[in-house]
Amino acid sequence: MKNTMNDLRNHLFATLEDLRDSDAVVDMDRVHMIVQVSQVLVNTAKAENEFLKITERGSGTGFISIPDNTKALDKGI
Repeated sequence: MKNTMNDLRNHLFATLEDLRDSDAVVDMDRVHMIVQVSQVLVNTAKAENEFLKITERGSGTGFISIPDNTKALDKGI
């Protein structure tokens, strides 16, 4: 999958860095749009997680990447 939660985090941190840079010109309307779209993506991931719990499925769509060596999967977390 091309876009993941890691990509979202990277974009958000880049935006945060721009906001912290006193020399950078920041378009606040654009920042607000980034935040709004990011929130929709987070809510989508939450909905996917809830769906997986309700249907007792073991894997998602790949939107949230999980390392192969994750012990949490063995514990049902």
